[in-house]
Amino acid sequence: MPNPLPYKKEYDRLTDEEKQLLEINKKSIADFVEQSPSVSDVHYATRNAHAKTYAVTKGTFVINKNIPEELKPYFDKEKYDLVIRFSNAHLKVMKGKKDIPAYGFAVKINDEKGNVIANFPLVNFPLFPINSVSTFLKLFTSVNRFFVKKWSSFSLLMQILKVVPSTFTASFIKNIFKLWRKRNDFFLSFDFHSVGVYRLGDYMMKIKIKPQSVNKHFGKKLKVKSALESYLKEENFTADVLIQLCYDLKDQPVNKLNVEWKNSPYLKIGEVKIEKNNLLNANSCDSELLSFNPFESKIFFQPVGKIQKLRDEAYKVSVQTRRKINKLLKYNK
Repeated sequence: MPNPLPYKKEYDRLTDEEKQLLEINKKSIADFVEQSPSVSDVHYATRNAHAKTYAVTKGTFVINKNIPEELKPYFDKEKYDLVIRFSNAHLKVMKGKKDIPAYGFAVKINDEKGNVIANFPLVNFPLFPINSVSTFLKLFTSVNRFFVKKWSSFSLLMQILKVVPSTFTASFIKNIFKLWRKRNDFFLSFDFHSVGVYRLGDYMMKIKIKPQSVNKHFGKKLKVKSALESYLKEENFTADVLIQLCYDLKDQPVNKLNVEWKNSPYLKIGEVKIEKNNLLNANSCDSELLSFNPFESKIFFQPVGKIQKLRDEAYKVSVQTRRKINKLLKYNK
């Protein structure tokens, strides 16, 4: 295996202006989560992204016996327990309408004692349209404020327009068309991606989950949630876990998320397996209290990059606010 580039803290460093914008954004996140029960017309506080839960299930991460020797210290067991949440990316729990095909496959890897080893929130689109931290924070703040009626649609539109130029890359356009062609396909027939970069010890990686032999037409006449639940009750699911390593920042940029990595072959490190009938109660308060914050991972699996760094504070605010409200709801029924 060639020598990957080592992780450096400078990849994560925010400017003073970005830190100030982050503080403003955190307040908007807390406001959104506090008002999310009324925003989504539900009896609990939702996440401020991927609010709609389709299903929660147990699974297993089985390690490939033939992974490179350099990677074996990070995967020193034959298998690990998983908790997986399937979701829709919308901030609002949409009811009675066809969901946009923006899906989440969030994975929590636990050790034999139930302690968290890593959280990896994956999505069915490999790229992120924004490289500028300040542009992203202003947009995300405006979206939160729009939903809690503190900002006009015109202000939101102006922020969206600032994002448009960064979507004009060959990678982004190609993947938009690919998503459009698959827009009606079954949830578990999609590949799922980390989008951002993660540490693998001193190395840096991107992650991809590629399902094996899933019929893209499964549950064609059912809503997404019903189709997914039906499949997980009736069928076993297996997906390859693939990673790319960073060898050269020109070909595998850490802070440029709107282009795909090239010249870094995929390495299969294992498989995700979900045995049929392993569903948990997706509607329970315990499921809503679950956190898939990647910064709760062990240090050698932590996120890398400036956009990723924002998730640390954002997740903490969202989770703390959500848990405060939902625990009150849970214990005061």
